[in-house]
Amino acid sequence: MARQDDIDYTTLARRIKRWGAELGFQQVGITDTALNEAERHLDAWLAQGFHGEMTYMASHGHKRTRPEQLVPGTLRVISVRMDYLPDEPDPADILRDPARAFISRYALGRDYHKVMRARLQKLATRIESVAGPFGYRAFVDSAPVMEKALAEKAGLGWIGKHSNLLSRDAGSWFFLGELYTDLPLPIDTPVSSHCGDCRACIDCCPTAAIVAPYQVDARRCISYLTIELHGSIPSELRSAIGNRIYGCDDCQQVCPWNRFATPAAEVDFLPRHGLDEATLMALFAWSEDAFLARTEGSAIRRIGYIRWLRNIAVALGNAPPSEAIKAALRSRQHFEDALVREHVGWALAQQNRAGADDVSAP
Repeated sequence: MARQDDIDYTTLARRIKRWGAELGFQQVGITDTALNEAERHLDAWLAQGFHGEMTYMASHGHKRTRPEQLVPGTLRVISVRMDYLPDEPDPADILRDPARAFISRYALGRDYHKVMRARLQKLATRIESVAGPFGYRAFVDSAPVMEKALAEKAGLGWIGKHSNLLSRDAGSWFFLGELYTDLPLPIDTPVSSHCGDCRACIDCCPTAAIVAPYQVDARRCISYLTIELHGSIPSELRSAIGNRIYGCDDCQQVCPWNRFATPAAEVDFLPRHGLDEATLMALFAWSEDAFLARTEGSAIRRIGYIRWLRNIAVALGNAPPSEAIKAALRSRQHFEDALVREHVGWALAQQNRAGADDVSAP
């Protein structure tokens, strides 16, 4: 094994990028740990309360923006990108069909956390085979890590006005992961922003959650409402959710840079259990056992069965009036959980109101 003071770090960095590509990462970049600007932005965002119930965003002090505090000895961050866009018809077709269930594209396949963490471990093992034992820790959205800010510094793209990372070559349909390391590797150069005057993401947001360029009020974001929020979805935002039952991709779908995105080659990210074609009625009929079985190994399971029913009830309430939908909602009207009962009651009221409006229309 080589001693670290004998290592050619420039050569090692090139090899790390080659190994990353061999392991299925579409891009690998390296950066230092200085996140001063990102820290100011995060502190201001938290001060405005835009994080809502995501208290974990503020619960680790500055460990999120100072990697060396989270993992002592960290000198560099190896940032990786893995594309996930499934090869399928335009997802906007699902949004135009109120009978179908829209699930964010990232959640249709196997849980990316497991897939990417295993690949990052393999990358670390390869580095160790050349550099000898070294300090490292792998992260995939699993700890207080500023993954987008780090990826931006590592040259993987720039943070767009919707707060997602954008690449000129791949748009934004990708996951990010990191290896914190104590190896003094050469760092990459960030790329410049290419959003220009475009505000397509701001204008398309169904709930006006992008309150200003680069400023997202998570409390209004459909992804937050359907995934992060544990309690009742604010009634004034329910209609805007439409048929989105897990996440929202609208700001990505309208982004001009996503015309360069290509379907992912990773088999694990392909849609499972027909979730890309499912109807709201079919999913609402799932028992808890069916939910657990069909979301095994999926990011969807994290919201649990209760919030799953909550979200679908809202979507059914937003659908055109139907006796079949009303019957499905009534079947859950006396469900044991109060959160489900509340949203089912709202949905039934919406269906009845819409039906009455149809009857009274000339």
